[in-house]
Amino acid sequence: MSDNRKYYYLKLKENYFDEDAIVLLESMQDGILYSNILLKLYLKSLKNGGKLQLDENIPYTAQMIATITRQQVGTVERALQIFMKLGLVEPLQNGALYMSNIELLIGQSSTEGERKRRARLALQEQKALPKAGADKCPPYQADICPPEIEIEKEIEIEKERERELDTGQTARAAYGRYENVFLSQSELDGLKADLPDKWNYYIDRLSCHIASSGKRYRSHAATIYKWAQEDAAKKAPKKGIPDYSCKEGESL
Repeated sequence: MSDNRKYYYLKLKENYFDEDAIVLLESMQDGILYSNILLKLYLKSLKNGGKLQLDENIPYTAQMIATITRQQVGTVERALQIFMKLGLVEPLQNGALYMSNIELLIGQSSTEGERKRRARLALQEQKALPKAGADKCPPYQADICPPEIEIEKEIEIEKERERELDTGQTARAAYGRYENVFLSQSELDGLKADLPDKWNYYIDRLSCHIASSGKRYRSHAATIYKWAQEDAAKKAPKKGIPDYSCKEGESL
């Protein structure tokens, strides 16, 4: 069985605490507490792409943040006001708070500007921010998928749902290690019947290939069948070559 659990991590630069905003923050009265709250909020927001919310419908309140950070409500309220003034946190239309610099602290990208553009695009896709102004996954055996891949995956799932609504096709679910292989129930049942010992292997293989290469396929089920046929052809004995082997006790 593949491990379909999601993993998230925060990647801090070695000069994180030398950034102007953090130096100013920690120089304030209770600044060390504010810095501790900020780090905890970064971590809490990872699984939601930088948004501080319990789920898609319930944004965190100051009281809730005080509970999860184990700080006084008054301290949290002052910290949030300071975070907003420093540009570390910004409010969204749905009432949730967004950790403005989260995209600079996660995963791997070519430039910081590209990371921020992708994060903003993801938020626009989810209709969390107004349209103002506005990579690579680990190897197959790795168990960590950075949040920017999760953001891209959520966008892909949403696009898949839109395609289903437009075409009237049967809804497809996400499968594989990185949950980016889309199959209808009939397609999944067909793979299980036709590839009883290999269907899960091919789903995971395609999942990692898509995540690491960024390639897109019109039909994930058809791609799996194609790979299975190619693998079978490689194992099949070549025709036209006589078999001169013999069993023990036999002679040619």
